Amino acid sequence: MGRGRKDGSSAALAGAASAAVAEVEASLAMPPDPEAAAFFDVDNTMMQGASIYHFARGLAARDFFTWRDLSQFAWKQVAFRVKGVEDPAHMQEAKEAALAFVAGHEVDEVVRLGEEIYDDLMAGRIWSGTRALAQQHLDAGQRVWLVTAAPTELASLIAHRLGLTGALGTVSESKDGVYTGRLVGEPLHGPAKAEAIRALADREGLDLTRCAAYSDSANDLPMLSLVGRPVAVNPDHELKRVAREKGWEIRDFRTGRKAARIGLPTAAGMGALAGGVAVGIALRRRSLESPSIADRTVHAARTLRGVTRR
Repeated sequence: MGRGRKDGSSAALAGAASAAVAEVEASLAMPPDPEAAAFFDVDNTMMQGASIYHFARGLAARDFFTWRDLSQFAWKQVAFRVKGVEDPAHMQEAKEAALAFVAGHEVDEVVRLGEEIYDDLMAGRIWSGTRALAQQHLDAGQRVWLVTAAPTELASLIAHRLGLTGALGTVSESKDGVYTGRLVGEPLHGPAKAEAIRALADREGLDLTRCAAYSDSANDLPMLSLVGRPVAVNPDHELKRVAREKGWEIRDFRTGRKAARIGLPTAAGMGALAGGVAVGIALRRRSLESPSIADRTVHAARTLRGVTRR
């Protein structure tokens, strides 16, 4: 299982941290099939759209930050999706701004808000088809984990609400119940997800060749390639191409136009912002923007909100 692993890397640290803090309330009793498990990505796989974006909308509605902040975030993410590339500078900027914004907030406060926002904005966006797939694994006596770049607190909440075993998410450092504004490793994105699954498998005695993984994004190829049964769910163009080449299962629960080209942001942009424990999702700016930029950001926010309703 360790082939290609970089133990000293930030991804390995993030994966180990995520596995270490993962709660296992639902699996305290050993399941009938203890060596097999299923791992589900969240955004656009288990849930329509990006969980952290829905969380941000809820925070803005509760005056945690402004709608203008949210529109700035939306514009950045639309630009990211249109370009179709991961911009390291953008990711770093977003992560730093997010971490600075969350520093000093209490963990309990974020968890409490997460519970309210999940019930208000997320519960109705769970893909019934993907939820049914997860239930099949549970019925077979296997454990089911969410694996996401979203904050581990939010990821664990979603898993609990769905009756799943637990969740692996981005870990933000806290001291005496207050966020410090630093990550443990990096956002749980791409290779870090695979590292987290490896660490969890070591801890829980899982046989990865008997495990399954589900995702919509080619960014999760490291995770999908790690298990014996990779499944593309609502796949993006690149993942669909790879899945067909490799003969992987493909499940698509979308209807109508099947995922607008500019869907809710996932992947790198989400991973960077997850480091701020969702609260820092706004890319805060102190200077006034020109009217043209402001108009574009507001339009972007409306575009994203429109996609979430589909």
